[in-house]
Amino acid sequence: MPNIMTHGLTCLQRRDLERFGARIGHFGAHFAVVDAEGQILLRHDAGRFASDTEAVVEAGRAVCEAVRDRAETDDEGRVWRFCDGHVLLAAALCLPCNGPGCVRLAGAMVVDLGAEAPSADADAMRVAYLSEMMRLAAQGLRDAVRNDEQMEKMGLELAQVYEELVLLHKINTHMKVTESDGTFLQLACDSLTDIVPVEGIAIVLERMVEGERRFMVAAGSGLIDLSPHMTAVLHSRLAEDIRRGQEALLDSEVDTAFRFEWPQSVRNIIAVPLCAKGPQEARSAGRVQNAVAIIGYMVAINRIDKPDFDSTDMKLFASVASGCAVFIENGRLFNDLKELFVGSLKALTNSIDAKDQYTRGHSERVAIISQWLAERVAERERLDSEQIHRIYLAGLLHDIGKIGVDENVLRKNGKLTPEERECIQRHPSVGAGILRGIKQMQDIVPGVLHHHERVDGKGYPEGLTGREMSLTAKIVGLADSFDAMTSKRVYRDAMTVDQALDEIRKGLGTQFDEKVGTIFLESDIYHLWDRIQGNGPSAYGGRHLADYGTTAVGTLLR
Repeated sequence: MPNIMTHGLTCLQRRDLERFGARIGHFGAHFAVVDAEGQILLRHDAGRFASDTEAVVEAGRAVCEAVRDRAETDDEGRVWRFCDGHVLLAAALCLPCNGPGCVRLAGAMVVDLGAEAPSADADAMRVAYLSEMMRLAAQGLRDAVRNDEQMEKMGLELAQVYEELVLLHKINTHMKVTESDGTFLQLACDSLTDIVPVEGIAIVLERMVEGERRFMVAAGSGLIDLSPHMTAVLHSRLAEDIRRGQEALLDSEVDTAFRFEWPQSVRNIIAVPLCAKGPQEARSAGRVQNAVAIIGYMVAINRIDKPDFDSTDMKLFASVASGCAVFIENGRLFNDLKELFVGSLKALTNSIDAKDQYTRGHSERVAIISQWLAERVAERERLDSEQIHRIYLAGLLHDIGKIGVDENVLRKNGKLTPEERECIQRHPSVGAGILRGIKQMQDIVPGVLHHHERVDGKGYPEGLTGREMSLTAKIVGLADSFDAMTSKRVYRDAMTVDQALDEIRKGLGTQFDEKVGTIFLESDIYHLWDRIQGNGPSAYGGRHLADYGTTAVGTLLR
């Protein structure tokens, strides 16, 4: 049985229901929303007859009681009909909430059709039509809540991934030849505990002491006691798990008893290997598998905010341990991390472009055009390379909010309804909301939020004028329009470059900023076009994102 909780409506949900009530009023019917306690939350009267408030409240309360007491949530689209002088239609507002099987009962919406119509057929048709409208309205509220939850979850996950990438980059930037192993490894321990709270963490490395191979603590933080005997035991147990195909050693009493015997202070433990590849290292440290040897390991005990370490922790620990191993072996991790940063952004933008085959590659092309235009602007006024990098990233991420737009709306071949247009016009706000949770991306947010604004104030979502728009928004907005015009869409063919330039020229001072637009029109557009299309020796296709994007991403981490 689902867990049904009673809560009120948010301001946005009230607004949506008020709009729905106004539409119901066009059919000559009254509309009201009643909470589970029988209080009227909002109402809209059509004015053609007097509504029986008591009957409306009773119908709403009856529906709420049916849902709450009998947990009738399987048929979420049910519309009840009551006939007691007036014909009343009622539907429960059951919204999803956090937790499996959890339903939030916000109340019930009730439609008062007045007295029964003289014609039974006409009455039945009217009831059926309004019932379907109510069912769709309730479904729309449920879908909106689910979308909001998904957006919030994605923002949190993106922020967490970003913090992890910052950690890996921070560790990588300290890979200096002049820095000692101890200093670098201590930095790794301290930085990791900023993200993963543990009681104790240590890095143990293989050392040759008096001709004997030993594992010794090289760095650590917190409360962790590793005797020479325990370091050897840990290495042996970790090596055995690696031989069995495990990526790390994880042990606790959460689901089952401990696999191994540990000191009494240990509630849960994780150990990940520091590995070296190659026959020379394998011979000196002891072959494990395919010439991979464990030259050390990172161990942590007692996760503070969770009952146990999980696979996410394991992956993060493994990444940090891998960085430490590479540092010890000559510091080749930096290039790998740069590709990881860029790969994350590319995967994110590709997931957006993949929703519509006609817009594939759009995000990267807008980034390229934005960078090009920013470089041309920098030739005439002060604009440093870091600002250009951030304009590039704003172009790359400008459509991230389309993750929350239905694919059927994006691909629709025909005129959009007002609701569909409103849905699409939310994507700048959604995208800005996702990125706003990452403090290092604050300078990018205005470009994402305002790339559909116009200098004449007729854009969206805030109707800004040219004076209120940032330079980034003006550049990304023009780049977005140019690529959209020169790309084939489901509803039209692509314009030629000259046609697109004519449209930009016509839009100077209204849609586009005159200064930025003039700089673009006076630049070598066909050289830019060759780069976008992947033609010529200096093409931006292929590895452009990996080459330039890596440098651009690096500006976020300073």
